[in-house]
Amino acid sequence: MDQIRESNLTDKKLAECSLNKVSLETELSETLYNTMKDFVLSNPTWDQYKLINSALATFLVQNGCTDNSVSEIYLNQLFTPSKSF
Repeated sequence: MDQIRESNLTDKKLAECSLNKVSLETELSETLYNTMKDFVLSNPTWDQYKLINSALATFLVQNGCTDNSVSEIYLNQLFTPSKSF
């Protein structure tokens, strides 16, 4: 029950954060793209947007970012179990 409640809170926070969106376009190596695609396809709780947000937040926090919003994204993904089917 607590996991459902935590999941709902996380979803609510993500929805609030998604109100402030910025579009990003970038080129990826084919290997990186294929690996990302395979991960998203094999992990139904993830999508390309969640993966990119998580990767960027992890990179920023590990490189000294102290913004609370970025830290929150990082910690949420760190402690959210990934379900693989």
